[in-house]
Amino acid sequence: MSLKSYTKGSALPPLENGKLRLYSMRFCPFAQRTRLVLAHKNIQFETINVDLKDKPDWFLERNPLGLVPVLEQDDKIVYESVVCNEYLDDIYTQEKLTPADPYRRARDKMLLEYTGKLVTNYYKYLRSHGKDEEVKTELNKVLEIFEKAIEKRGAYFGGDKVAMLDFFAWPWFERMSPLKTMNIEMLPEETFPNLNQWVARMRNLPAVKATLFDDQAHLVFMKSYMTGQPNYDFGL
Repeated sequence: MSLKSYTKGSALPPLENGKLRLYSMRFCPFAQRTRLVLAHKNIQFETINVDLKDKPDWFLERNPLGLVPVLEQDDKIVYESVVCNEYLDDIYTQEKLTPADPYRRARDKMLLEYTGKLVTNYYKYLRSHGKDEEVKTELNKVLEIFEKAIEKRGAYFGGDKVAMLDFFAWPWFERMSPLKTMNIEMLPEETFPNLNQWVARMRNLPAVKATLFDDQAHLVFMKSYMTGQPNYDFGL
């Protein structure tokens, strides 16, 4: 099946009984959250990529919010990355990613709230081309929270093993690296040594390798996105 994006007016690809389907966009960090979990758990699925600027009607029928990721299997539809990932962790119990301990689970959910601030300030700083010092200050405050958390927790936010929180946060850290070529430095090693070590460890995980785009691909997509004409099919 083609990985090219389905656009408005395209026909819905036939659904196969029992098969799990992911509606995605190749460069979407929120969809990558779910692709990471699917890869980590070795779950069999098919991908349907969607043109998010010109969405097919059948996609909007599945998620009226018009966002990816969306999971579909037979008569079940689930959307929103946090919901999708928790659903997958409940259904596919191998390689469990959510802590069993209620307090650890609560701590992870509290830290997850900060990923919203990370995402907001990431894009604000990107749009300012690294010039907005006020946004940089806010971004650094959020990154410092993650820096202190990973210092206390160990190799991953899950301790010795990768946890759901690692996959929730990772896509934006992956997208910080290519910005260095645009003279936008978000994660200087001298300021965030523990996070930089975590990034290096994450890059060696099979699930991250399976979903990773190289810096050049990210740059091409980011630049197209900033012009208002995102190149969803770059590289295909």
